[in-house]
This record gives sequence, structure tokens and C-alpha cells, in this order.
Amino acid sequence: MRTRPTVGRARLALALAALLGGGALTALPAAQAAPSAAGVTVQYRTSAGGATADQTEPWLKIRNTGSSAVQLSQVKVRYYFKADAPNASYRFACSWAVRGCSAITGTFGTLANPTATADRYLEVGFTAAAGTLAPGADTGDMQLRFHQTSWQTVRQSDDYSFNGAQTSYANWNKVTAQLAGATVWGTAPEGNDPTDPTDPPDPTDPPGGGQTLFDDFTYTSHTDPAISAHGWSVRANSGGPGVPGATWDPSKVTFASAGGNSVMNLETSTAGTGASTTHTEVLTKATKFRNGTYAARVRFSDAPKYGPDGDHLVQTFFTINDLRAPMADDYAEYDFEYLPNGGWGEPSNILYTTSWETYNPDPWQAVNQHSEQRVSYAGWHDLVVTIDNSAITYYVDGQHFGTHDAQYLPERPMSINFNQWLIDLNGQTSTTPRAYDQQVDYVLHVKDQVLTPAQVAAKVSAYRGAGTAFVDEVPSS
Repeated sequence: MRTRPTVGRARLALALAALLGGGALTALPAAQAAPSAAGVTVQYRTSAGGATADQTEPWLKIRNTGSSAVQLSQVKVRYYFKADAPNASYRFACSWAVRGCSAITGTFGTLANPTATADRYLEVGFTAAAGTLAPGADTGDMQLRFHQTSWQTVRQSDDYSFNGAQTSYANWNKVTAQLAGATVWGTAPEGNDPTDPTDPPDPTDPPGGGQTLFDDFTYTSHTDPAISAHGWSVRANSGGPGVPGATWDPSKVTFASAGGNSVMNLETSTAGTGASTTHTEVLTKATKFRNGTYAARVRFSDAPKYGPDGDHLVQTFFTINDLRAPMADDYAEYDFEYLPNGGWGEPSNILYTTSWETYNPDPWQAVNQHSEQRVSYAGWHDLVVTIDNSAITYYVDGQHFGTHDAQYLPERPMSINFNQWLIDLNGQTSTTPRAYDQQVDYVLHVKDQVLTPAQVAAKVSAYRGAGTAFVDEVPSS
């Protein structure tokens, strides 16, 4: 954490009935056509029709061919292509969309059964903000594109879903569409039908990996011996990040009851000088966490608990390992960072998610990818980040926040951290004492398994329902 530069078919029937709010579906055809109550088609055209191009441009429209409204957040579309090199990584972008680019998501996946024309896919999805499609309506233009992160030329002529001659919209069955987890349109490359996410493995008994760290933060104080016994360290050593001369004060990490649960409170305070500034941090002593799911429920604060407002504050949940040398390529860090009063060149509140490849502290040079939202996030929020072998994906309150590329995946295990600190003293120059609180309800890590936000919530609820306040099954690296 550093100072940032400015710069099953039965389930298908139940799922569709729930999605559409209607009666039970009585039959499902063997073909890919959807029941009359629910169906979509995908229309495609391209604005980059050459055999090669700087970027691939699959422009899409989704049409509701059923008799009931469709929630776009339940729709997933896959465009299949052949990677230009085994280690190639790609970035997705939306140039323009009738529904708004901010409501459209794009993630990349690897096919389990590669073919001569496809070993990857782009999966296009929607946030809740995309709304619904009435019967007979379509989304309008979605002008999408993707390119190699290196900006090397892409070859499209060998891509399964590409058709350079299709320069006006028409139905195209070489892209697939899922509705509420069921494939309702298109034909995937042979042996690669999209899986059914409505029938996931039980998150409490996952296949492969699945060892879990869960902590409900049921402690009495920062001196509670159970904190150390459970693998946590409350920071007391000096150093960055933050205001020079500030201290990291373990006594400012306290525990209280909120909403029927025990929560951890991190307090940061200052009277306008480095010597009067105290930061707080709690981190795992072990660096043993790598791929899988990380989740926490965190309460961010916009206003101080007392004193004048305005300080350039950072409230966080992140994973990290050590930088062994400037620009070392085995460094990794994955952040949620909320700035209630701005900082790093931002004038007001902003939430960042950032995936780091490496950096050089002096002179400053950074290799990272970030997503951000410039709105207030004061209050409680469920934060989830998943890491697999293809991408890093961030969620806030169950909604997709950002997906970052494979080049930022971790090479070594990491620790899990929470901290709160001041970037500088420029946001508020008063010498009147003030303090800010960040609270943490729980933390969860599931090794080597990607859980959805809903599965995270179910797993946490199961632990709490069983009266389990702490478990750590994750083996040491």
C-alpha cells in the first residue's frame, strides 16, 4: 500500500420462472430455442472487417423474442475467438451504447476444449442499471471492442465468431446468449457449451481448493491474545504509507457491537502535524493467500467522528506481498481504497480498485490497472475480489465494479490487510484535533475457488448461523 501518483434443466425452469415472475414452466425443448415466455436473440455486425486489425469490434444488439420482460442483468453473451499468442492478454472497451457503457461489463475466459478457431471468449454482461427489455424490444447499439494489451495486431480471420462481411445488423448464431444461466441462443464452438451458473458447486464443499479463512472479529481489545493466536498482527512499527512522522497506534484498534455483530474499528486521528497523526492497520502475519475469493464487509466514513472535516484520508481492504526490488515482477497488490475527501489529485470522494504488477518507489514508476467511481460510499459495503488464472474481478454490494487483466495476476502469496491513513495534511490545515473511523464486520478468503457475491453472503451466513466466529483452514505456503 503506497502513495499513489496523481495521475441442470430442472433448475433452468425454476430460474426462468423466478426471473420472469410468472408461473412454472412445464416443458423445455431439447433445442436451443427458449420457452415462449423467455427468449433472446443476438444480432451482430462489425466495423472492423479486415482479416487483421488493431482491435476486434463486435457490435451487438440483444432482442427480447419472448412474451415477458427480461432483466438484462440476467443476460450473458459470449463472443468466441482464437488468441493471437498463447500468452496474449486482452482488454475490453465500450465505445458507445444506447443503454450506456457504464451498464455493460466485459470479461475474458479460456475455453476448456480449444478448437482451431477458438480458445478464448469475451463475455458481455450487464449491471442492474441496464434495466429490462420489453417483449419485442432490443438494446440498441452496443459498440464494443477489444484489443491485445500490447496493442499488437489481432488476426480476426481465424476467430469463430467473426464475420468481416457482416457490416449491418443481422441474427448471428456464432455468439451465444444465456438467460438466467440457461443457453437460449447460438452455438458455441464444439465441446464448449456455456456452463450453467444457476447450478454451482456447494460453496461450503467446493471441488479443489476451498480451504477457508473466516473471522467475525469477536475480540475484546487490541491486546486480546486471540488476535495473535488467530494469525493477525496489529501494526505498531513506523514507516509509510502516509504522513511523515506519523505513528501506527495499536490502541486505536478497538472492538464493539454493531447490528448484532462484533465489528473491528480502526481510528485515525491528527491535529495537523506529523507528530500528532496516528494511523491504524491490521494484517495477517502469514503471506499465504493467492488465488481464490476475498471478501469483507467494511463501513467507510465521509465525516470525522469529531473535529473539522477535509483530510485526505484513505480507508482500505487489500492483499499484498513485499517488493523485493524496484520493478520486481513478482510483486502483487489488490486494493479497495476509498478517499472520502479526495487526494492524489482528486477533488472529492472516490473509490478505487487497483491491481498492481510492480512499482519503483524512487523515482516513482507504477505498473497497475484500476477502476474507479466518483461518488460517496459512506456506510456499510460488501467488498469482493476474485482471482483466478485469467483475471482479477472486483464487486461492490454484489455489483461488478471492474475486471483487470491477466498480466496483473499474483506470482507469490500475499497477506490480507485493513488500514486507514492520511495521504498528507493538505486537505485540512487546522490544528484542531479530529479523528475518523473505519469499521470491519468480517473477512473471508476461500482458497482457489471463485465465488459469486451471493455465494459469499451464503457462506458467511452459514458460519454465523452455526455460531462460528473464526476458522482458518488455509495451509501455509
